[in-house]
Amino acid sequence: MSQLLLYYIILYYIIGTCICIYVFFIINLGRLSLQHQIKRMKVVIASFLLWNPININAFTPITYYSYHTAKQSPSSDLYMSSPEAANLLYLEQEKLLIKRGKFEQDLLSQSSTSIETPKIKVRGSGSAGGFGSASTQNNKQKFKAEGKAYAKILKQDGVVRIDNILTDSTTDALRDYVYQLRQSSEQDVASGKVKPIQRFADVLLKQDRCDLTIPLGDDIVSTALHEALLSSPVSSTISSVFSDKSILYEFSCLISDPGSQRQNLHPDTPYKDNVGPVLYTCFIALQDITLDMGPTTWLPQTHTQKAHAQFIDKDQKDHLIQSTPAVLGTLSKGSCAIFDSRCLHCGTSNQSNQSRALFYFSFRNPKVIYPGNPASIRAELKTAKLTMKDLVKDLELRQKGKGQPLMDSIADTMV
Repeated sequence: MSQLLLYYIILYYIIGTCICIYVFFIINLGRLSLQHQIKRMKVVIASFLLWNPININAFTPITYYSYHTAKQSPSSDLYMSSPEAANLLYLEQEKLLIKRGKFEQDLLSQSSTSIETPKIKVRGSGSAGGFGSASTQNNKQKFKAEGKAYAKILKQDGVVRIDNILTDSTTDALRDYVYQLRQSSEQDVASGKVKPIQRFADVLLKQDRCDLTIPLGDDIVSTALHEALLSSPVSSTISSVFSDKSILYEFSCLISDPGSQRQNLHPDTPYKDNVGPVLYTCFIALQDITLDMGPTTWLPQTHTQKAHAQFIDKDQKDHLIQSTPAVLGTLSKGSCAIFDSRCLHCGTSNQSNQSRALFYFSFRNPKVIYPGNPASIRAELKTAKLTMKDLVKDLELRQKGKGQPLMDSIADTMV
């Protein structure tokens, strides 16, 4: 070991020790119980361990993929491994996020209303949205016209609600499927059969909340896609802006369990000059969503350059939140909200005794290579780069009794 490196290591530990001692006295340990003293010192040491430039490759963060596994590592000693240090830091950060979330909730409390389905007038069509009894060709024309009308609202407000996307029977069956998939996925992860990232995507405030990626191939998933993309205006709404060359970017289900905390407002992707929308996400409710179940909150018209500039300015952020009327995703079962990924939104706290599940998919603007956020999608499905046109064509073949060759070929590759 060179003399310079030795001096570097000694200096590193001297500085770290001084930081620990300094914080130890600053927090006024005399007023805290022994348990709280140890906890505070653990946080200090955690910061020191994770900053360690000598052993940085040894740090492996803990992944919270489910409320069943989001547990603090037990320890009564001041010595901690790097994963345990990461766990402590995450829990401390989560407390700050929860506190900020409650503050934002107070800012919004006077201006939040349930999101409403817009009344659109389309020549030759009846009530908007959903499955009907008209011929297939008439339905295509009807959905295309409705899609253009919904897309106009989506571009203006950044979010739009459309009702009757899935039938009640499909919604119930899909919800049952999702919860069974969640259970089997947790078992696969716990047994070491797969890595957490192969079943669960990352999500803000993971405690009592998970983002479960969905595979292709199962009949109920294909049925849900058929109803959403062929028997409703959803695909036409997205294609009106992105064309049918838009690429499937996310395919997952957000589950918020009782006790989940309110997230902070955030966009999924940043605003980029001269780019336009990069992702449209469709949230489909798998049950009626009531106020106490923690509906998604959106701030309409915050997908703009001006709103993003205010949001990242600490002096203007709170004023933006307080002055922008919010809408709540109190969707009926089988209904959806399509939103621009740049629109500010968050999941709220689930204070009910029932989980809230949102089946969702996102389509990427084909002109954009990377929208600015990691995708919640199985790796095999991401690699396939399915376009809206590809999916619709495969679903039409399925409708004619000719199978779904493209989706089945992708399903065969999934782990």
